[in-house]
Amino acid sequence: MTVTHHVRVHRSNEALPREEQLAWKIAEVAADPVTVDAEVAEMIINRVIDNAAVAAASLTRAPIVAARAQALAHPVSTGGSGSSIFGLPSTGVDSPELTSPEWAAWANGVAVRELDYHDTFLAAEYSHPGDNIPPILAVAQHVGADGLALMRSIATGYEIQMDLVRAICLHRHKIDHVAHLGPSAAAGIGTLLGLDVATIAQAVAQALHTTTATRQSRKGEISTWKAHAPAFAGKMAVEAVDRAMRGQTSPAPIYEGEDGVIAWLLDGPEAAYEVPLPAPGEAKRAILDSYTKEHSAEYQAQAWVDLARKLHGVRPELANPANVASIVLHTSHHTHNVIGSGANDPQKYDPTASRETLDHSIPYIFAVALQDGGWHHVDSYTPSRAGRPDTVELWHKITTAEDPEWTRRYHSEDPDEKAFGGRVEITLTDGSTLVDEIAVADAHPLGARPFARADYIAKFRLLAEPVLDPAEIERFLALVQRLPELSADEVRELNIVARSGVIDLAAERGGDLVSSKGLF
Repeated sequence: MTVTHHVRVHRSNEALPREEQLAWKIAEVAADPVTVDAEVAEMIINRVIDNAAVAAASLTRAPIVAARAQALAHPVSTGGSGSSIFGLPSTGVDSPELTSPEWAAWANGVAVRELDYHDTFLAAEYSHPGDNIPPILAVAQHVGADGLALMRSIATGYEIQMDLVRAICLHRHKIDHVAHLGPSAAAGIGTLLGLDVATIAQAVAQALHTTTATRQSRKGEISTWKAHAPAFAGKMAVEAVDRAMRGQTSPAPIYEGEDGVIAWLLDGPEAAYEVPLPAPGEAKRAILDSYTKEHSAEYQAQAWVDLARKLHGVRPELANPANVASIVLHTSHHTHNVIGSGANDPQKYDPTASRETLDHSIPYIFAVALQDGGWHHVDSYTPSRAGRPDTVELWHKITTAEDPEWTRRYHSEDPDEKAFGGRVEITLTDGSTLVDEIAVADAHPLGARPFARADYIAKFRLLAEPVLDPAEIERFLALVQRLPELSADEVRELNIVARSGVIDLAAERGGDLVSSKGLF
C-alpha cells in the first residue's frame, strides 16, 4: 500500500535525520528489489518502442546532430564497455560507435525529446517520464546489465518521477519540470546497479541540486534547449551516481533544508507537501498511469487535434476562415496559460516562429488540424504551412479561455474524470454557433482509440521507415519485445541503426556541418 510522506522545511537547528529526508525515502524505494508486474513489463516495452520511434524521426535534425557530435567527441570511459548512440552501429562491426554513458544519455535524450512526441504524465506538475529511459539504458549497456535488470530500473524511474509530479508543483514557481527527472533517473540507475540506500540518496540529492532551472526554456520564442533540458538532467543523473559511488556527499537535506529547494525555489519556508511512494515490497506500477502521444505536439494539444480532426470531417466549411468569426477553446488553466492565448506570448501567433514555439501554440495547432484533418510531425510545422495566408487568418481568430470546471478535471485524482481537453465554441460569420467538447485524446487509455502494442509498433514503423532499413526495423522490434529475457549482450544491441547515407558521420566529425562545430 502506498505510503504518503509529509515533507516540510526544517531549520538547520532541527537536525532532520537523513532517514527521514525525502531523498532517503526515494532511495529506499529504488533499493527495494520488487518484481515487475506483467502489465508493467508490457508497458515498459511499449515505451522503449515509443522512444525509439521518435528518436528515429529526429536523427537528422540539427539538435540531434549537435548532441551526437558532442557525444562522439568523448571516448568510452573506464569501468565499462560503453554505450550506444541512436542511429549508429554499436555491435557487429569492426569499429562500433560507442561513447561514455553520460554522453549517450545526452545524445539519446535529445533525440527522444526533440519532436515532443513521446509519453506524458500530468498532475501537480508536468512530465515526460520516458525521459528516464535514455540515461538508464546507457548505464545498462555500459555495465553489462541484462534485460530484466533494465526493466526493473525503468520501473523505478517512472515511479519516482511520477510520484514527485503527483505531489510537488514546480511550474507555479517557474522551475522547469526536469527538476523531478534528475532524481528519478538517479534512482533508476541506483536500482540498476544494486546500490545501497545511502549511496542512492546522495545521488538523488546531487541530481536534484544540479537540475533545477527556470521555465524560460518554455516561454516566448522557445529554443532548441527544450529538447536538451531532459537530456541534461539524464546526464547529470549519471554523473551524480558516479560521484556518489566514489563516496562523495551532496547537499542535504536537499528538499527540506533551510536553504533548500522547497524553501527558496518552491512554496517557501512554511511549505509542506504530501508525497506518495510505494510501501516496502510494493510493486512499482506508476507507468500504467502515464500516456503517450499520437501527435507530435504538447500533450494538452492531443485532444484538441482529435476534436479538430473530427470537425474537419463533419463540418468542412470550418476550414475556410471566411466562414468563421471566432473560435474560443474553453479549457484548463494550464492549457490556457502555457500553450494558449493566456500565455500572452505574441510568438504563439507568429507564422515565422520556431517549431518549438509552434508545438506550444494551441491556436496554431487547432487551426492546422481543422484545415488538414490531422497532424503530421514534419509537414504541419514547415514554414510554408505556418505561413499559408488562410491558415494565418483562421489561426488569429482562435483564442483560449480558462474554464474552472476543466481546470478541476485537469487536477482530479479520479482517473475516470481527469481530463486534458475542453469545449470549443465556434461563431460563424452567418451568426450561427457550433459547440463541441472532448475530454481526453483518442489515444488515451480512456479515449476513443486507446494505444495498444499494435499502435506503438505502427508508430515506430511510420517514423522509422524513412531512415531505417526494413531488416533493421524488424530486428529491433523482435529484440525489444523480448526485453525481460535479454542477455547483457542483447541489451547492448537495443539500439536503432540508420540506413546507409542517412547520417553523414564524416561530415559531422569533420565539422563540415554548423551543428557539429564546437569545442570538443
